[in-house]
Amino acid sequence: MKKLPDSAFNPMLKLDNQLCFSVYALSRLITKAYQPLLESLDVTYPQYLVLLLLWEHEELTVKQLGENLLLDSGTLTPLLKRMEQRQWLSRRRDARDERSVLVALTPAGRALQAQAATIPVQLAEKMQLSESEMVALRTQLRQIMTMLS
Repeated sequence: MKKLPDSAFNPMLKLDNQLCFSVYALSRLITKAYQPLLESLDVTYPQYLVLLLLWEHEELTVKQLGENLLLDSGTLTPLLKRMEQRQWLSRRRDARDERSVLVALTPAGRALQAQAATIPVQLAEKMQLSESEMVALRTQLRQIMTMLS
């Protein structure tokens, strides 16, 4: 690969100086680290994220899931459909508002929670971060997300 003379190159445009690339690469590596842990549940990473929200809230609208996961309904609907086919969740129209679709855990979806209980601990061990370091990093990332949204 041909390199420009130093006088013509702006160091701010160097890949290693881009925060976006570091975050992108880290996201891919974290997702990859989850894969073997999620394989035992036969769950994909996006399915795991949906399950995390439903374990916390038991029932949410498709809109609420999308807002929390930063996914549009075109991405979320097929994902939910596959999870419903696996009998992990159910979808039904909200009787109070026919435009809303409620998503709720089934007993099978609830049962996955016990099997997934060790996943966060295993991932934290793999990352070799203390609990306080994880909290600080999460806080900083959420601050940046808030600023950009």
